Amino acid sequence: MVISESLLFACLMAFMFITCILYVAFGQITVRKLRKNPNTRDALGLEYASGWDIINVAQALAFPRSWSKKLQESQLSFMYANTKVLLENTSTLDRFLGVIFYWTMMFSGLSGALLVVLSSVGVFTE
Repeated sequence: MVISESLLFACLMAFMFITCILYVAFGQITVRKLRKNPNTRDALGLEYASGWDIINVAQALAFPRSWSKKLQESQLSFMYANTKVLLENTSTLDRFLGVIFYWTMMFSGLSGALLVVLSSVGVFTE
């Protein structure tokens, strides 16, 4: 059984669509609440572009605690959301939504890059 490039691309687009929905939902449900809270307003990390703090918060909630601790101890810690403060001010639903959103985003993005590389190498030619 040969899986076609078109089928993989369609599945990838479905994951990306789900990621877009989760991005908006996580931003509206969790990050909006954190932006309004004076305790967490400055703990969301550096915002390169509008909405980047949504990704920072999701990353802080999705990464293992040991990785988050290493990021907080680095010289570039100002770029990342403060995991300790976020865990104190989020519910289980917020954390679950953040983890699902972040790993879906990573999976769809990396899969898209892998699909481009495999296609350019000629894996899908018949």
